[in-house]
Amino acid sequence: MSTAQPPVNSVNAGAALARIDALQRIDALQRSGAAQECRAALDDLAVSAAQDNDDTLLQEIARRNIALGRHIEAERCSAIALALRPDDAAFLYNHATALIALGRMDEAEATLDRVIALDPADGDAWYNRATLRRQTPQRNHIAAVRAQLSKPPRTQGDAIALHYALAKELEDIDDFTASFAVLQAGAALRRRALSYCVEDDLETMQMIAQVFDAGFFSAAHAGHADARPLFIVGLPRSGTTLVDRVLSSHSAVVSRGEASDLVMAIVHATGGVASKRERVRRAARIDFAALGARYCAALPRDTQVARWIDKTPNHFLYLGIVAAALPEARIVHVRRRPMDACYAMYKTLFRMAYPFSYDLEDLGRYWLGYDALMAHWRRVLPPDRLVEIDYEELVENQETTTRRLLGALDLDWQDACLHFERNEEPSLTASAAQVRQPIYRSSVGLWRRYATQLEPLARRLRGTGVRID
Repeated sequence: MSTAQPPVNSVNAGAALARIDALQRIDALQRSGAAQECRAALDDLAVSAAQDNDDTLLQEIARRNIALGRHIEAERCSAIALALRPDDAAFLYNHATALIALGRMDEAEATLDRVIALDPADGDAWYNRATLRRQTPQRNHIAAVRAQLSKPPRTQGDAIALHYALAKELEDIDDFTASFAVLQAGAALRRRALSYCVEDDLETMQMIAQVFDAGFFSAAHAGHADARPLFIVGLPRSGTTLVDRVLSSHSAVVSRGEASDLVMAIVHATGGVASKRERVRRAARIDFAALGARYCAALPRDTQVARWIDKTPNHFLYLGIVAAALPEARIVHVRRRPMDACYAMYKTLFRMAYPFSYDLEDLGRYWLGYDALMAHWRRVLPPDRLVEIDYEELVENQETTTRRLLGALDLDWQDACLHFERNEEPSLTASAAQVRQPIYRSSVGLWRRYATQLEPLARRLRGTGVRID
């Protein structure tokens, strides 16, 4: 979460310094995992910022609300700020982000049009606009993106985002060869900008399996008894958001989106450590009941909700901790066929997350590590804790698969779960635009359009016995 300090504008200096101090306290609350207190402090600060017409502070509050998944509150703050400063490109961009999360795609596109008109060098604005709808031969921005790409970029990040924007729009109009060439160039730029070694992640996954082994689960662990947490895990772009929307369309289920509370609780429990490996070792010896209680303390107090979804794909790394700390929690693992899963990740610009996704060799190796760790969890987790669902099965047999999923989670049937596109709850993932539509099948087997270009990835997977179909 950003800790940028708003400059002093029309607010007097003493009040401005007090607001800066308030933001710093809010950031400290967020880092400590005090979610309820953090939300309350943000709301109080938003009221006084609006009363003082402090547009910059309102934007800082909006950005923090977005980071916390509070998109309704974020949109409210950014709208007030925009009324005070309507032609600020940064304010407009943040407002568009909140609109996307709320499913107001036409408004978001119009807002991003304004951002680009004011600041055409902003690559993120071009990329986000490209993702809001399927472009057509008659209505697209391909020529404009190419023209912008021909100019010296303001930053490398802008150049990368422009490549991804162009690749996405070219794929939409079925120019697959040109799309992949641009995508590959953008991914290479992004990969070179990262200090990342996939071997580190693979070694961490192997160590997790060694530490949280059958012996660990044969011992008694006093966890925190609470059946409300429901974790949806998998790889990004594997269908986790789709399953999240299906389940959160149920009247007794609410999604918290991609929450950071579990990781924050683990960091708090394991203390300051020098390496991932040391954190894994410590994680097997923590007070699991205390960790579970800390995690559940962040859940909103709503007695009508039977399940609170935490849809953070890479929580598959922490299932041993989840099982010990929250013995009544349920876990849904969403699987997707490997080539489609890997291509879907490769073509997505994830910003700060998933550094393995920008290189086909890294992608293949990471997928194999993930698959091995999930096979381990399948063997050692207590019975009935893990429910697995295939993305392809859900899109091909929506009702049958949805009924099976609800039954496995002890939830009664509700027709609303078949019409998840009507779910008005916010969503700000890479699939934010897609989940506002009914189920579609066009992404199943899409990798075959790029079979030649993806052959190195296919070869890596085939070499370990993975079926490519």
